[in-house]
Amino acid sequence: MTQPSVILATASYDHTIRFWEAKSGRCYRTIQYPDSHVNRLEITPDKRYLAAAGNPHIRLFDVNSSSPQPVMSYDSHTNNVMAVGFQCDGNWMYSGSEDGTVKIWDLRAPGCQREYESRAAVNTVVLHPNQTELISGDQNGNIRVWDLTANSCSCELVPEVDTAVRSLTVMWDGSLVVAANNHGTCYVWRLLRGTQTMTNFEPLHKLQAHKGYILKCLLSPEFCEPQSAFSRYLATASSDHTVRIWNVDGFTLEKTLTGHQRWVWDCVFSVDGAYLITASSDTTARLWSMSTGEDIRVYQGHHKATVCCALHDGAEPSPS
Repeated sequence: MTQPSVILATASYDHTIRFWEAKSGRCYRTIQYPDSHVNRLEITPDKRYLAAAGNPHIRLFDVNSSSPQPVMSYDSHTNNVMAVGFQCDGNWMYSGSEDGTVKIWDLRAPGCQREYESRAAVNTVVLHPNQTELISGDQNGNIRVWDLTANSCSCELVPEVDTAVRSLTVMWDGSLVVAANNHGTCYVWRLLRGTQTMTNFEPLHKLQAHKGYILKCLLSPEFCEPQSAFSRYLATASSDHTVRIWNVDGFTLEKTLTGHQRWVWDCVFSVDGAYLITASSDTTARLWSMSTGEDIRVYQGHHKATVCCALHDGAEPSPS
């Protein structure tokens, strides 16, 4: 199987994972996933594997195989795995679960290498671009920074008491972090580094982005065209059926992406920030042009809510 240059995958409550040709909209591979719902998908930096976070396991599938079987299963969580991601070299994976833990897995060895206790169901985990801190958000409204060097929690924030933090995103240069919650609010902080390695949060902005839940927030990637108006922006996907695009300079509303008929659960940018893929309860995923705000492709094939999507259209990291 020759590897496509663009890998686009979606997962649905219909217990399947689908791979799509991004341009044509054709589904070219379907993996049956009978054991549980898939909550989150992530592609390894080298484009070789797709991680599917389920309940309570994480399964790794070979992107370039037609085999329906996973190549590896990671099994020590005890509840829904809500977050999964990879370190930039692809050497280790991190995860967060409703069992209240954040875990680190060495992909070259079996089992879980580290575990951090959040004491509440973890909804979201992101890796700081410095690759040495994980930031988690939980159902009780806590945001915690886990210092992987010191192997401890270095910072704790509660932007809104008892309001679940649904999604976290960090700017590619480490300058901003955004947390989105169940009240449709985004909290934005500047990330400051003191003489210590520990990250400090300086409140920058509170954005009432939607009336409904925000299910995903995402800052644009590094390679955005600097001359475009969309060089630094924030996407918020909501239960109100829309995705809103905010200019990070001032947090003004740039565009509202309308077309989905139900909740929008997930979104992911193309590597150049020119396109956005979204996944919705209306069973579809969509490809949007950031310059026009129009949907230019609809991916149809799932029979139930499409709840997560993953895209890797960048170059693989060169071997170091």
